[in-house]
Amino acid sequence: MSLRALDVTGGYERGRPVLENVSLEIPAGHLIGLTGPSGTGKSTLARILASLDAPWSGEVQIDGSRVAGTKFGVPAEFRGAVSMLFQSPRAATDPRQTLARIIGQPADIARRDIDIEALASEVGLTPDLLARRPHQVSDGQLQRAALARSLAQQPRYLICDEATAMLDAATTATIVRLIERRATDHGIGVLLISHDRDLLDACCTRVHALDDIRAG
Repeated sequence: MSLRALDVTGGYERGRPVLENVSLEIPAGHLIGLTGPSGTGKSTLARILASLDAPWSGEVQIDGSRVAGTKFGVPAEFRGAVSMLFQSPRAATDPRQTLARIIGQPADIARRDIDIEALASEVGLTPDLLARRPHQVSDGQLQRAALARSLAQQPRYLICDEATAMLDAATTATIVRLIERRATDHGIGVLLISHDRDLLDACCTRVHALDDIRAG
């Protein structure tokens, strides 16, 4: 059981790939780290693994099955299997929605009931914050809500793309501990992308440098 990129090549401008022949595996229940200089394709790989963008060549597999399509074009059995937590929670959330609506969005789409207050509590948000909108909370509080939203999706795999880069050390530690616990207790496979090699070494089963996996 794993999320895999197999010989993936991709980018945003034809003829100028950002990634070439990259392979990476995220086993269920494990935290895998990915690091590398800015602009080398870490976020591109994350988006391809999350089926937000399609690879030019190569493929993505979930638990041994090839995933075709992107976004809502992904086959029903794979929709929601991979969730992504972005670096900037303000860019990734609707400023008009309350934190409760943000957290509950995946369940609304799936027409599934969830306990929003319990999820909020798990990520360290108090009930009084749920009625607030993004401009009324800190970056750390909003990123906690974004993480709760990712967990509300009930994913098999979670991709964190520099998700702690804008946060203070205490909030980073809280979020990483929660992600570690989810991986251990629920068998979620996690890809942590970060420039902070010390952070990755401290919590990940294995850490890859993008240049190394590009080279095979």
